[in-house]
Amino acid sequence: MELSFIYELIGYTGSILVAISLMMKSLVRLRVINMIGAIVFIIYGLLIGAIPVVFLNTLILGVNVYNLWQMWRQKDYFTLMEVRAASAYLKHFLDFYRKEILEFIPTYLFKPKQEQLVLFVLRNMIPVGVLIVKPEGDAARIFLDFVIPGYRDFCAGKFLYEESAGFFRRRGITRLISDPGNPRHETYLKRMGFQKQDGQYLLDLPARLIRDQL
Repeated sequence: MELSFIYELIGYTGSILVAISLMMKSLVRLRVINMIGAIVFIIYGLLIGAIPVVFLNTLILGVNVYNLWQMWRQKDYFTLMEVRAASAYLKHFLDFYRKEILEFIPTYLFKPKQEQLVLFVLRNMIPVGVLIVKPEGDAARIFLDFVIPGYRDFCAGKFLYEESAGFFRRRGITRLISDPGNPRHETYLKRMGFQKQDGQYLLDLPARLIRDQL
């Protein structure tokens, strides 16, 4: 195999990685994949003697490393905000993300009811997710658990189901029940600690009150 062909493969690999990074909805994944693509391009530039390519991608690598470091050291502030089922903002939020919500949870009907508990997850005061549940004795059935693009790094879910366990327990809720949704949502539920049982996913909330919410 000729060296020129190998060099071309390396260059195409870098191009594909950069293109894939731009399709990522998670900022962390975007940065990481883009960084790997820049490293491949640096190698490619060194192999073919293209100093401008090496220089540009070294700058890109530095920017990605800096931004990842900033994201890693930043301490996010999370809190819950309870709203009424008839909230105008909730309606606009659900309408705006209707298509994506249906991709994750095809069974959701977009009809919040008064007896349902509606919570927005705020991350640095930005509403990044919404949870809609209906209490059923000491359990609550999840009708919607959705996080907006760009914030799907599982932090909102961990805050909701781990750090905010006390919020639910003070309302007499010790277990959450969810339908699986699509395969990606099912993976998310497993990551959050839900266990599959009879076609549904169950989560027993931690007994300790980790954080006092609302």
